[in-house]
Amino acid sequence: EVDALDGRPGVRSARYAGEGASDAQNNEKLLLELAGLPDAGRGARYRCVIAFVRNSEDPSPLFAHGSWEGRIAQALRGSGGFGYDPLFIPRDSGITAAEMDVLAKNAVSHRAQALERLLATLR
Repeated sequence: EVDALDGRPGVRSARYAGEGASDAQNNEKLLLELAGLPDAGRGARYRCVIAFVRNSEDPSPLFAHGSWEGRIAQALRGSGGFGYDPLFIPRDSGITAAEMDVLAKNAVSHRAQALERLLATLR
């Protein structure tokens, strides 16, 4: 979710540049849409929602969410991760998610947060 784009690409992030778009195409479109915007206006986040459904007729599924705040870089950096990781700079960090150690990233990401909240609810 990119603030300057009213939350886009959002849930359509894998198809941001069109059906079948590659990570490179999605990243290129994002950079083009943010061209000229200073760092202060590039706020963004990864968001994850996990649903735990006991069966197809579960009357009360459990939901947990996580949000990883940051901003979009001016250019691609790093070779790790996938998707928008080469553009996403987590808050209080000077490196992109693609430059982070995979274990460190997996400990703080939106998915890690959502899973931890789900586990806490299940406990």
